[in-house]
Amino acid sequence: MSYAGLPRKSLSFLHGLAAHNDRDWFEAHRHDYEAFWLKAGLDLIEALGPHCAAMEPRLLAVPKLNQSLRRIHRDTRFSKDKTPFQPWLHLILSTSPAFNKVPGMHIVLTPEGLGYGAGHYALDPAALDRMRQRICDPTDRARLLAALDAAGTVDSTLDPPDLARIPKGYDAKPEWDHLLRRKSLIVRAQGNRAAPDWLFGPDAPERLAAITCAHLPLLRWLLDA
Repeated sequence: MSYAGLPRKSLSFLHGLAAHNDRDWFEAHRHDYEAFWLKAGLDLIEALGPHCAAMEPRLLAVPKLNQSLRRIHRDTRFSKDKTPFQPWLHLILSTSPAFNKVPGMHIVLTPEGLGYGAGHYALDPAALDRMRQRICDPTDRARLLAALDAAGTVDSTLDPPDLARIPKGYDAKPEWDHLLRRKSLIVRAQGNRAAPDWLFGPDAPERLAAITCAHLPLLRWLLDA
């Protein structure tokens, strides 16, 4: 596949949607949505596919809505925020067909710029207990710390821990007790960073793949659970 880069009008569309997040504006700009959000996102995912297939673990880049491309429409049923659209382009490179329910890589273009991260969200109690037991194992913990260092080479770091105290039944030294005080294990690029020029050129898939590769040790660790 010959890939020219993400259209710069994709970023313009996101700026407009963020400023006018309503259905009337969206319908008036539906052509821009279809050309610079939907097609642009699916084309980028397709271009990432060969890179992801060569990774270990192999990541799935499936150019379909609700798979590698998150839908632009928000579910507002249980939210006080009734704005109908997500003003960003959100890609998921998944470790299995259960997108967004298993460890994966996330790449997000917002009006402010490019974000990315990897990990596993919302661990169930059994999975969370297994993760904490592995963190307490010195060998497993060393692998995790090395994986976090690898992600740090592209400025992807852990969020603050979820809990103020270590859960009952666990013990840890101060230098790594924060690992036990988490309900998920996620690293991400912190803060806003402008979308780089290369995102809008033919090198975008290769550059995004390189960023993704820095997160693969963490995904391997999570899959070993």
